[in-house]
Amino acid sequence: MNRRTISWALTFSILVVGTTVGGADPPGAPGPATPAPPASAATNAIGPKIQFETPVHDFGRAKSGEQVKYTYALTNAGDQVLEISGVQACGCITADWTRKVEPGKTGSIPISFNSAGYSGQIFKAVTVTCNDKSNPRPVLQLRGTIWKPVDVVPPIAVLNLTADAPLASATVRVINNLPEPITLSAPESNNRAIAAELKTIQPGKEFQVVIAPVSLLPPGSVQAQITLKTSSTNVPVVAITVFANVQPAVTINPPQIVLPAAPLAQPQTNTLTFINHSTNLLALSEPAVNASGVDVQLKEVVPGRQLVATLTFPQGFEVPAGQRAELSLKSSLPQMPALKVPILEAPRPAPPKAAPVKVFSSTATKRHRASIPVDLPPLPP
Repeated sequence: MNRRTISWALTFSILVVGTTVGGADPPGAPGPATPAPPASAATNAIGPKIQFETPVHDFGRAKSGEQVKYTYALTNAGDQVLEISGVQACGCITADWTRKVEPGKTGSIPISFNSAGYSGQIFKAVTVTCNDKSNPRPVLQLRGTIWKPVDVVPPIAVLNLTADAPLASATVRVINNLPEPITLSAPESNNRAIAAELKTIQPGKEFQVVIAPVSLLPPGSVQAQITLKTSSTNVPVVAITVFANVQPAVTINPPQIVLPAAPLAQPQTNTLTFINHSTNLLALSEPAVNASGVDVQLKEVVPGRQLVATLTFPQGFEVPAGQRAELSLKSSLPQMPALKVPILEAPRPAPPKAAPVKVFSSTATKRHRASIPVDLPPLPP
């Protein structure tokens, strides 16, 4: 065997041995990678979780004045204690609740709704405050219909009386929801300035009450109560509250003039604004003050709608004793032909009090005099 053949044989042997050695794991070499262990239970924690069986409750129909009661059932679907810290609703709803609910356990939120004063469709919301981070303030709903044996629509009659409609009326419907028909007596008012008239729309079932002032009312607010007796033992009397808002044809701002204490130390100027609420245009004339020395000037800001009167009081002005001073003007509006604005004076400051004078009693004076030495002439021999 020649030298080249021996060299090739040695090379082949080395390659075979190397391949065998490389395919085996050397001593101390790390083994195959170990799969990661499953996540711990703490990693999958969801905390407290509130779930309601029925978050919306429709109680159907209830008679006005009844207490509507319902209990919302809940479950803690989480893995930590559920804590309910509050339940908020309107003043007509009272509520109680389970404060703490263990995981997987149930709790409740009982409520009571006072339906007095309600009529027709109602919708109420109840807000719950808890430690469920995904739903910290869930909202519950309460729905239903409140009915009255005899309903008044609207329950309050409002009369908006303006200069152009000083005798405007309001209409109220009286609806009988009972199966049997009823009758109503003639309406009575506790205010002679407000009257009411009864009209029948559907005998025994539906009526109208027309409310209006008897005559022109003074500006301001007027109230009245209209009552009607019924033939129903469930509702023997129907009451209607009336509010009348009377707007004057002209408003004056300010409504009176107040001067400093008399006599004025210096001339004073006051401004009055007259605003016309009537559809007719307003014209003012013949301004006069029943006290001497006052100058009055009239100016139209918005023709027929807004006018301004400027009064200048001279230095030393004072209202004569025993006299009521006022500004008077003639108006072109037939419902308010004359306007008058009082002129008042601030009270004069009280004079300073004099220092008290000490008065000695006669006895003390005599004793004082007796203590003074007196030189007497000598007695004769």
